[in-house]
Order: sequence, then C-alpha cells, then structure tokens
Amino acid sequence: MAANVAAQLDRVARVGPDRVALVWDGGALTWRELERRAGGCARTLAVQGIAAGDRIAVSIPNRSSFVVALWGGWKRGATIVPLNPLLTPDERDRILAHLGPKLAVDAIEVNDADWPSDQAASAPGLILYTSGSTGQPKGAVLSHSALAFSSRSWAESVMALGRDDRVLAVLPFSHSYGLNGALLAPLWAGACIVLVERFVPEDVLSAITRHRVTVFPAVATMIRRLLDSPHLDRTDLSSLRLTLSGAAPCPWDLAEEWRRRTGVRILRGYGMTELFRPISYLASDSRDLPDSIGRAVPGVEARVVDEDGKPLHAGEMGELWISSPAAMDGYLDAPEETRAVMEHGWFKTGDLARITPDGFVCIVGRKRELILRGGYTVFPAEVEATLLTHPAVAEAAVVGIPHAELGEDVVAFATLRAGAVAAAEQLVRHCKERLAAYKYPRRIVIVDQLPRGATGKILKARLVE
Repeated sequence: MAANVAAQLDRVARVGPDRVALVWDGGALTWRELERRAGGCARTLAVQGIAAGDRIAVSIPNRSSFVVALWGGWKRGATIVPLNPLLTPDERDRILAHLGPKLAVDAIEVNDADWPSDQAASAPGLILYTSGSTGQPKGAVLSHSALAFSSRSWAESVMALGRDDRVLAVLPFSHSYGLNGALLAPLWAGACIVLVERFVPEDVLSAITRHRVTVFPAVATMIRRLLDSPHLDRTDLSSLRLTLSGAAPCPWDLAEEWRRRTGVRILRGYGMTELFRPISYLASDSRDLPDSIGRAVPGVEARVVDEDGKPLHAGEMGELWISSPAAMDGYLDAPEETRAVMEHGWFKTGDLARITPDGFVCIVGRKRELILRGGYTVFPAEVEATLLTHPAVAEAAVVGIPHAELGEDVVAFATLRAGAVAAAEQLVRHCKERLAAYKYPRRIVIVDQLPRGATGKILKARLVE
C-alpha cells in the first residue's frame, strides 16, 4: 500500500512550522497555519460524510484554498480531482457526469483543526482529466506512489529546490504541469510558494521582484509576453535562478533570448497528464542541446520503437515510449483506452522522436499529426521551426488540411512579434528558401493569437476547423 502524500506534507510542516509556506498579494500562511487549515478541511469533510476513497472535484483558482482542499482531502483519504475554473458549464458537466464525485467544491470554509494524516493511502491520490482525440473527457488515475516519485523528482533532480527557494505559481493547479512544478514539488521541498491567480506580464514581473522569487515555472507563451513587455528591462530579476518551460514546446531561440535578456536559464522539459515530467534538463547539468527536450530523469526509461514495438538504435526515429514510476494507473473506467497506450509498463506517447547515443531526446512531431502531402511525409514541427527563424514571427502552428489531389496540404498560422511587420507572402518565401518543395506551406495565415488551452498548448484542431 502506498504512503499517503499528506503524511509527507505533515512531516515537512513540522520541520519549519513558522516558515512561510504560501504568500500572495495581501496575505500569507505559515506551514503551521496551512497544516491546521488542511486539518480543519479534513474534519469538515468527515462531518459531511466523505470517506476514504471518495472522489472530490475541486474547482478553485490558484489560491490558498486550493492547497487547503488538496491537502485536507488527502488527510481524509479522498481522491482529489482538480478542475479548471475556466471550463464552460457544458465541459464541467461532461466531466462530472463521467467522474461521479461524492462532492464538488469551488470554495471552502476556513477552519483550523489538528488532523493527523493516515500514513497509508488505500485510494488513488488524483484523477486528472485530459481530452482524447474524440474530445471526450478521460481521467488519468494517479496513485500516491506516483505523486511521491514525481514530487521528489521535480524537487530534487529537476529543480534542486531548497527550503529557502520561492517558487512562483501562476500556472493553473488544475493542470499537471502547474500542479507538479509550481505546487507539489515546492511543498515536498518545504519551499515557499508565491501565488498569482492570473497571468498578467506586469503583475508577474512585480511579484518576482517583490517576493524575491527564485524559481519560475512557465510556458513559452508567458516567456514571449514577458520578453515583449516594456517593463522587463526595468525589473529587478536578481533573485531568479531558474525558469522552467513545459506543456508546449519552447523554441531554442526563445530560451536563448530569455537567457540573454535576464541572465536566467530555461530548463526545458517534456511531460503529459499521464506521466508528469519524465524527460527534462536538470538544474545541476549545464548542457543544453537546441533540438532536444532533455534526457530521462533518474528512475525513468525512454526508448523509441518501430511500428511493431521493437526498440530502435540511437539516432533512429520512431515512436517514443516511456517507463516511469510516476505513470498513471490507467484511465478511469476506460480499459480499452488504457490498453491502447500502456503495454508491459511502457506508455506509448504518440510522439515521434530520436534519442542520441548519450540519451538526449529529440521530438520530431506527433505521430497522428504527420501530414501526408502527395505521398511525402511532412513533420509540422520542422515547418514551425523554420517559420520561427523569421525575425518577425513570434509563434507558429502548422496543420494538414484535406486536398483533392495531394491528399493533404500544408497550412501554417503565425503570430508576429510586437511592432513587427511581415506579409504572408514573405513568410511563404522564407519557408520556400529553406525547405524542400513538398514541405513548405503554400498558405500562411497571420493571426493576432493562436487558440490555446488553459496551459498555453496550441489547439490545432481549432485551426483545422
């Protein structure tokens, strides 16, 4: 039986009870105060009839009450299901109908109580929802042992967190990246979490300065907007030692520009709801490869395989499979979908990749996003990378659309950097000069912004529509 993560948090709280655990504009909680609020939450849940193993849906933004509900629910032995508060009513209803929670909360009462956590966990710790290719909700079931491995991996191997670190939490806690990198890892390490409910560039820069933030988990879109902010060069970022990227690819040029302007390295990495962050650059390793997203973190294995699942040699391209102690147990009430992605302890990512002889993983593209144009294979990621070399382009997304003669054709969407000017025809010519004739997009659409999910991931299905 797995150890309850709440018991670990109890131990962390008692090492430094008077240290600040959470801070935000207008308030703060010490570790003792936070644990007692979690205890009060556990007691309230018990009075409400919540038992070990019951599911609790939590739809709360990045506030202290989310942390209290999470910790308190685990103290009670419940399974917590974070929901994005930005979901539409229909999206929320579909998830709740699938989940069947015992309780759904979007706020909690503040009560203090001593409530020791059970040392062992008999139920899953989390269910995180992700949409599949059909758009129907899928709940990834994660054990306490998976959460413990992931939290320890983030806190130690990836971020090298200490008790004096201050981690900015502006990524949504309802998403696996924000939940792990901005909340569970710093809680595990006994660090302080700086809560920011909504991303506004000026507010984030102000929070970094005011609270002396040392670690900043972000997505590439946030980094781009901060670089474009007129406030960046006037902001004191001297406390910041590390920035992380995830959820969506972070172009090498963007990482270089951030380091040049701020003096801070971006740790790029790779993860998903079902696996958390199995591949990453590490704080203790200074190596960076422009086209790689890092190496398998300690305790995780990565391989690329052919169509029959046979492992390929270093440098060969195939589907990326990952074996990780942080992997989900499966999708909730979906055995067939679980079997489709898990095989003998390996998770089939659906990403095409190659691994260098020294273990660095290079993502080529999504297996199901391959564009077949006139019998040729086009990788959207390659076209996107080429577009991003144009000085006017801020972001790019490439999709395949049906074509009567070719089967599919290549179409690109691009946003421009602040103050930049470029015509679509110029961008087409830029790609034509750098890509094979079958690869470059004949049509490029310049847009004000790309459609994105809550964590900044580009929603390519909407572009196709």
